[in-house]
Amino acid sequence: MVNSPVGFKDVEDAAETLRGVAHATPVLTSQTLNRELGLTAFLKCENFQRTGAFKFRGAYNALSRLSAEERQRGVLAYSSGNHAQAVALAGRILGIKVRIVMPSDAPAVKLDATRGYGADVVLYDHEKVAREEVGAKLQQEDGSVLIPPFNHPHVIAGQGTAALELFQEVGRLDALFVCVGGGGLISGCGIAAREMSPGCQVVGVEPEAGDDATRSFHSGTLQVAARPKTIADGARTTSLGDLTFPLIMEVVDDMLAVTDQELIDAMEFTWGRMKIITEPTGVLGLAGLFRRHGEFRGKRVGVIISGGNVELSRFARLTLG
Repeated sequence: MVNSPVGFKDVEDAAETLRGVAHATPVLTSQTLNRELGLTAFLKCENFQRTGAFKFRGAYNALSRLSAEERQRGVLAYSSGNHAQAVALAGRILGIKVRIVMPSDAPAVKLDATRGYGADVVLYDHEKVAREEVGAKLQQEDGSVLIPPFNHPHVIAGQGTAALELFQEVGRLDALFVCVGGGGLISGCGIAAREMSPGCQVVGVEPEAGDDATRSFHSGTLQVAARPKTIADGARTTSLGDLTFPLIMEVVDDMLAVTDQELIDAMEFTWGRMKIITEPTGVLGLAGLFRRHGEFRGKRVGVIISGGNVELSRFARLTLG
């Protein structure tokens, strides 16, 4: 990867940094899933990661590399919830003060957990103002270091360790389905796939209501989704970043968008048949595989299950109507 800000060595370094701190999450299989889809699927379950999502990998990797002076200034992050919790926990472990900008309608389970990890939470109305604007104003006030949710080389490298562990455990794959919000996870996973499983098709999946990354990928130009309304709250990003967009164009083979109903169907399968808790954003990859499984019959396919932070009452509302 010529002139790339993130390479496979960075992912390997991140794995070493995370050793003994992040969980080596399980890879689960389902005979029912394999039989229904006609393939062999390996689900890398990041819903069992610390804070309930893959985000801890990138957050801890980024915070651990701050200088003493930067740690003294504290860090700022903006997030709908999973990155918020991840930065908050990483800050607590490393003794760094954390302030998080979160939307006022973020899931209560994510708000409560972020505060529980010791972060100072600043709420904003995402219908009226962009989180980047709120964050920039706070930075001017206290000089804190911004740790963005995806557009950061150490965050991208950290997220890539999820795929690195998957390939280390199951070997080469024919395809890998990954959720996409701002593109940090799929960028890191794509880097790992290119090195560890040449020929593996890396497929990104995002919600139809926020299909900016899919449109960007197929058009070759950066697209925007203004305030996407989807049940996948972790994928309501408005666009890819200046780091993640070119990386995706280099290491990703295809992109698609799925409906909210397809996310509900995927959640019902993981909860009902596999007995694992997943959130709507967390099953984007699985929903994509359900949509495209006919192309991979007889193949070995990996899926990143990206998170499990969902209120039980919300799951009931989504599935029962």
